[in-house]
Amino acid sequence: MSFSKWVSSVLLLLHLLNPCLMISSSSSSLTSNGFSQIPSKFLTLAKRDDFSDWMVGIRRKIHENPELGFEEVETSKLVRTELEKMGVSYKYPVAVTGVIGYVGTGQAPFVALRADMDALSMQEMVEWEHKSKVPGMMHACGHDAHTAMLLGAAKLLKEHEEELQGTVILVFQPAEEGGGGAKKIVEAKVLENVSAIFGLHVTNQLGLGQVSSREGPMLAGSGFFEAKISGKGGHAALPQHAIDPILATSNIIVSLQHLVSREADPLDSQVVTVAKFEGGGAFNVIPDSVTIGGTFRAFSTKSFKQLKKRIEQVITRQASVHMCNATVDFLTEQKPFFPPTVNDKGLYQFFKNVSGDLFGTENYFEMQPLMGSEDFSFYQEAMPGHFGFLGMQNEAHSPMASPHSPYFEVNEELLPYGASLHASMATRYLLDLQTSSPDKSYEKDEL
Repeated sequence: MSFSKWVSSVLLLLHLLNPCLMISSSSSSLTSNGFSQIPSKFLTLAKRDDFSDWMVGIRRKIHENPELGFEEVETSKLVRTELEKMGVSYKYPVAVTGVIGYVGTGQAPFVALRADMDALSMQEMVEWEHKSKVPGMMHACGHDAHTAMLLGAAKLLKEHEEELQGTVILVFQPAEEGGGGAKKIVEAKVLENVSAIFGLHVTNQLGLGQVSSREGPMLAGSGFFEAKISGKGGHAALPQHAIDPILATSNIIVSLQHLVSREADPLDSQVVTVAKFEGGGAFNVIPDSVTIGGTFRAFSTKSFKQLKKRIEQVITRQASVHMCNATVDFLTEQKPFFPPTVNDKGLYQFFKNVSGDLFGTENYFEMQPLMGSEDFSFYQEAMPGHFGFLGMQNEAHSPMASPHSPYFEVNEELLPYGASLHASMATRYLLDLQTSSPDKSYEKDEL
């Protein structure tokens, strides 16, 4: 450990033991008034007009040029360009289009911050100056804001790099929307020896500057399925000479709903939704086949596996009842199963403390579990992790549209809040590790 970092650690330890012994330092020092002052100082810096305008500009560039999972070529190029301007080192490509940045000592302990970069296949319906320029694609889930906020955090951290007691790993991840980009990041082994990882998601359900989270399971595990039901086509006026796959499929869809309403424990939340139905094209022709597809969700691995098993059984056996054949594909090559998102107990309390220091304890809200899913869960399977929500609803405006809506919008005033929360969690986490385990040597663990 360098002399300057040793002195910094000693001062921090003295402050924890007796705040009155804290030696005065320059006003730019994050820790001059204790750990609780770190978030507010970061927020003040992030709210500077030049700083917030810079983040807004980045978010709008990304929004105008949305890219789908594993196709984020221009988005990752923009990220790399901004990191280079800051003097932040990075690895690229990781997991096809991902970027992994590094700020700090280059040595352990390591803490990671994650932002997803991909857009959705959806036509934007909001008319504004920076509307998506790509037909049929838009950032309808806030990933453009997530990327801008993490770049903002990178800038804050780089400006105070000398005070970091370890290394912050910046994860700019591709393909969260069903592609399992987090799984590929983990498999790339760029997060080994990471002690904790944090992720944030914007939400219209909370006001600006409000946050929510919960300990333990918060988002469901999810999977997708697609099935082809094949019969025998014919004239609609002569159904006795055909084998109708539409009728068979209609019964399959109804039976799939019984898996939750009549087989699942009412206290064990599960969902099966058929969201795709394709087949036929004429009013007087029974088609040869029908294709359906959808998603299923559960909070426990056991329930998830049982639901998967029963979906396949219901589809194939109901098809047989109607003299049809059926094949079921769970699409794991394109859309891997997402495990449930489960927050680490200690990190949950840490997030609650840091966000309380930043926004006030009155602006923290305990959330109920949601049936939505997040591939952040792949990180949590590999290391302790915490995922939380950051509000952006401006009470002076009409209610904002929910994610995955073509009318989804981002209140750009939230960007400084997200950047400062990211930076605060990383900085405080590293300081907590050093002060709680001052005798532990991290010097041998390097990037």
